[in-house]
Formats: sequence, structure tokens, C-alpha cells
Amino acid sequence: MKQIIAMGGGGFSMEPENKRLDRYILKQSSADRPRVCFIPTASGDADGYIERFYTAFQSEDCEPTHLSLFSPPQHLESFVEQQDIFYVGGGNTKNLLALWKEWGLDVLLKKAYEEGKILAGLSAGSLCWFEEGVTDSFGPLAKLNCLGFIAGSHCPHYDGEANRRPAYHKLVANGLKAGYAADDGAGLHFINGELQTVVSSRENARAYLVEFDGENVREQEVETLFLK
Repeated sequence: MKQIIAMGGGGFSMEPENKRLDRYILKQSSADRPRVCFIPTASGDADGYIERFYTAFQSEDCEPTHLSLFSPPQHLESFVEQQDIFYVGGGNTKNLLALWKEWGLDVLLKKAYEEGKILAGLSAGSLCWFEEGVTDSFGPLAKLNCLGFIAGSHCPHYDGEANRRPAYHKLVANGLKAGYAADDGAGLHFINGELQTVVSSRENARAYLVEFDGENVREQEVETLFLK
């Protein structure tokens, strides 16, 4: 079973007192004590970000570690094979993709995904799994081609930044593939490439299917399960 959990925002870095989404991710693993690998590439491996990850996950029933491409393990492929969950942080998606491809991490993560390892993340760590989507990696919000593990497009931070919704609508109207937008606190859970459920850490967090019908952009709210 191939799983990706793409969060528009939230998790330990945005909601340190609200562990609903992070615990949901952990529960999807079949491992008794899953090995959770944080990948902070998009932030340039910010020290504070890595520290917050360990603070959040050391108290959970898991084994946290992190992967740095600025100070990589000697045997990268072996390190990746040992993990159960990959949790990708936010930051600059374009830089993330460039570094992953340079190191071949994109290929290793695709293999891990196909072997049943869980891929998850927020913001850049959400967008990267789709074919394309909306990013501020260049400054103004624009289209970015991504990894294509999930078909279609994606827009994170849908309610968190005022320009996200109009930018996504404009891009979809001008040829960006139809896809899913996620509010901060909403997580899109894909199984075998298909959206199975949407979960949220906030009662008002939502996700939407956004598509162009030839004349207008349509936005359809997806049923969301609040993680009480």
C-alpha cells in the first residue's frame, strides 16, 4: 500500500501544542515503533527546525531521526531503506527539488514509497509530491513542476495566505492541472495515488478540489474528518 499524507500546513512546526496531524501520520505505519525521518532540505536544514522536530517526536512512540543533504550519511541509500516514515518540512520547494535530484534522493524516495514507506509533509513537503502546483519559491506565487508521485496539482496554505486562493484559481484557469487545495491544518491522505480521506487538526480546516470546466474555475469542498 502506497501512502502520502500532504498537509497544507500544521504539524509540529506550526501547531506545537496540537499533535493531531503528526500522531495521525504515525498511526498509519504498520511498524510497532516507526522510524520517522525528518527531511528539512527546503529550509536549508535550519537548526531550529530540526530541534523542534526532535522536541515534538521524542515524546511519541517512534524513533526520530533526520536526513541532511548538507551533511549526508555515508551510505544514503542504506539510510533511506532503514526508515518507515519520511516527514518533509516547509521552505523553498524549488531548492528542495534541485538538491534531491542532484543527490538522487527523489529516486530513493520513489522506491521507498513503492515499497510501502509513508511519505508526508507540509507546505513544500506537501507540494513536492504532486505533478505541479503553486509556490512562492520564486517570490510571487507561480507554477512549479514537481515530482509527480500524485497526479494533478496542489496548493498548500489555502486559507493561511490571502493570495493563495486567487493565485491557484488563476493558474488553473490558465492551464495548471486540476488538483487539491489544503488549508493550514488539513491533511490529504492518498492511498495508491487516490485521495482516500481528508483529516484536520482544526475544526474549520478544509480541503477543496479545484478544476476548470472550460469557462469557470470550480471549487468543491471535500468532506473532512476533524481529529478529536
